[in-house]
Amino acid sequence: MAEPLDWLADGTPYSARFGDRYLSEHGGLDQARQVFLAGCGLPGSWAGQPQWRILETGFGLGLNFLVTWAAWRADPARPQRLHFVSCEAWPVSAGDLLRAAPAEPELQELARQLQAQFWGLLPGVHRLSFEGGRVLLTLYIGDAQAMLRQQQPMADAVYLDGFSPQRNPDMWSPQLLKAVARCCRRGTLLATWSVARGVRDGLAQCGFEVAKVPGVHPKRDNLRACFNPRWQPRAGRPVLPDVAVAAPARCLVLGAGLAGAAVAASLARRGWQVTVLDSAAAPAAGASGLPAGVFASHVSPDDSLLSRLSRAGVRTTLQTLEQLAAATRGGEWSDCGALEHRVDGTPGLAWRDGPGLDWSRPATPGQLAANALPLDATACWHARGGWVRPPQLIQRLLKQADITWIGNAEVARLQRTEGSESVWQALDGAGKPLGAAELVVVCAGPQSMALAGAPWRLQPLRGQIAWGLHAQAPQPAAWPQQPLNGHGNLVPQVPMAEGPGWVLGSTFERDQTALPPSDADQATALAANLERLRGLAPALADALAPAFARAPSQPEGAVRTWAAVRCAAPDRLPIVGPVEGGPWVCTAMGARGLTLSLLCGELLAARLHGEPLPLDAKLARALSTERL
Repeated sequence: MAEPLDWLADGTPYSARFGDRYLSEHGGLDQARQVFLAGCGLPGSWAGQPQWRILETGFGLGLNFLVTWAAWRADPARPQRLHFVSCEAWPVSAGDLLRAAPAEPELQELARQLQAQFWGLLPGVHRLSFEGGRVLLTLYIGDAQAMLRQQQPMADAVYLDGFSPQRNPDMWSPQLLKAVARCCRRGTLLATWSVARGVRDGLAQCGFEVAKVPGVHPKRDNLRACFNPRWQPRAGRPVLPDVAVAAPARCLVLGAGLAGAAVAASLARRGWQVTVLDSAAAPAAGASGLPAGVFASHVSPDDSLLSRLSRAGVRTTLQTLEQLAAATRGGEWSDCGALEHRVDGTPGLAWRDGPGLDWSRPATPGQLAANALPLDATACWHARGGWVRPPQLIQRLLKQADITWIGNAEVARLQRTEGSESVWQALDGAGKPLGAAELVVVCAGPQSMALAGAPWRLQPLRGQIAWGLHAQAPQPAAWPQQPLNGHGNLVPQVPMAEGPGWVLGSTFERDQTALPPSDADQATALAANLERLRGLAPALADALAPAFARAPSQPEGAVRTWAAVRCAAPDRLPIVGPVEGGPWVCTAMGARGLTLSLLCGELLAARLHGEPLPLDAKLARALSTERL
């Protein structure tokens, strides 16, 4: 649940949990600007930097973040990316967040943007994205000490904040200060309003040089510190091996599906000159070329790794769609939600209340009726879900600055040149160079491991879908209003060039790679997809059954087919990261490319640049190449 706030007569928010008030608006702004921002030498310290990483120990009402974001906006010498990492055990509601925002128009505008993304904050890591991905807020929801030890973000500046040591001693304990110190590089500046003896001594013991400075009213003194231990700090066990590069350069991305486009976009935003090579004449020619697909979070009673991973992916997908293609909502994508028909009768949810309901909740009778399901059906409503037309998304990703697309470029092998300026070369079957770069990322689906020289096996999965136009469908047909998923999925309302349409699928044909499928395989797949539709929407399946029966002999009739080959790792999770002695890979999305590809692109970029991870460390390890 969101942390309940009381509001005092003077309009000041008050925390009953800690028996203390938040600062008044004027005092809060002065503290944010003078104690924290100026106390960490900002904005001067970040001038001209490619990125700047700020760690805050208590997010509270978000005022320090808003003030820092505003300072970044106003600074011509601002860093290309601002990372703001903040811990919060008891997040307030989005409504209270906005109510507490200062009255300054610019801060009000930023607070409204923050409020729009301040939802679904279950325990764990949540990445919020602003300014086209140039301002990234990473929230650690949970105990600050535990989250910092788990995530180990590297900080260029630290805002040490929270309710007073008397009210909330855990936020100022020696253990918490030690966890903060482990996130600092030599020279990291720290600022706080507290000058308590225990805080000063604790920081000094952790390697900070500490000094009192004139305070901001009503405090006489504040504290500033610099991490400069007299000893050589002992390196802890990293979350993942350090593979960061010195600076962006050139990159070849092999493959122009969702994974390749996501990687290209994430790297281009960080200053890389990216060339995307693909054997086809146009992007999205493989498994990412389906007419439409569903994105929605996975649910499980134990909130499994896949469930948590899918939520992080859905959040990243929604942010990307909003920033990249906001004007095309309804035509190329929709965040209309998705209804999961739990045909096994289990609810699947790991919560009954709290922020999890922002993601998924039991479907209401009205939602069941609107989607042509019986009122006794068991279903989950995924409020943060919808559908996308992948080819259109890929085109928009690849049109970003610093990305060059080259088609009809079939890479047969990669080789590393020798010498002081060694680069990767992509060669065709005749040995002709197709491109060269300091970095290569292979996103080539089933061919990825062979190109990357990796010893792992990917299982090919041929998938066939059925699709059609509403105008050619039998009438009356009970069309759902939102996408359905469960055993398969249905996108019932897709704007297509020929008119409104629908997309149903997909089959999972393991170790099958033949394209196009034989007539017999297409007939088998049509029958399998009709059975999926019977599970998802029985009334609609009955209405469409005659058209399905005629489909093999009427290729342009009411039901048409489409097929492609995907791939999956043995543990059914994506593979992201460097191959030992070889290039990088981002592949094996399986059937969850729309949900996970954009997140995987951000994870790959974060590792290359030493950024805070965009998801829980455990989830990052589960996706890494190092796990195999």
